[in-house]
Amino acid sequence: MLEPGDEVKFAGKVVDWLAEEGLQPLLPENVEAKLDKLVLSGHSKGGKTVFAVALGYAKTNLKFSALVGIDPVAGPCKSCETFPPILTGMSQSFNLNIPIVVIGTGLGPEKANFFIPPCAPDGVNHKEFFNKCKPPCAHFVATEYGHMDMLDDVTPGLIGSILSNCICKDGKGPRDLMRRTVGGLVVAFLRAQLNGLWKDFNAILADPYLALP
Repeated sequence: MLEPGDEVKFAGKVVDWLAEEGLQPLLPENVEAKLDKLVLSGHSKGGKTVFAVALGYAKTNLKFSALVGIDPVAGPCKSCETFPPILTGMSQSFNLNIPIVVIGTGLGPEKANFFIPPCAPDGVNHKEFFNKCKPPCAHFVATEYGHMDMLDDVTPGLIGSILSNCICKDGKGPRDLMRRTVGGLVVAFLRAQLNGLWKDFNAILADPYLALP
């Protein structure tokens, strides 16, 4: 049985596996893993997990170059954050010196129906995570989309279908648009921060609607 915070420990073990050259033997012969440019990325509770790993709640042997939080959620409400609690303190309280991009959704704080609470409630969602970040950081919000709208149109199995389509408030637009928008933002951010190719990301910062495919 999983204990509170185990997902953070497991994520740290994955990082250590990378550091111990567990990845390289699995890659094609002409592909080399560059672990000097390691990026943490996660969605929903996974978004909180990668922040917790970066903040040192999982001891790892590698340093991180950037962090991507995709509609991160820290728990069901502000007073019941999942372990470990990280949304504490004042604004810009995250002691992180790496570039961060937070991508949120406008419909995440809304209920899908009367019986189920919102998937990304106010007080523990992307707004709070960005508020805790220090520069350099960026924040984008897909105002007309929901917490699960960056997933595939069809998710396998009954549980996958319920989680994807019934639990969270969905947007009315096509999910393909949301997936490509999130993917484009992440690629532009990483090209800028890791490779010094700033043209696309600076253009998006100046006019976020350019992120729409």
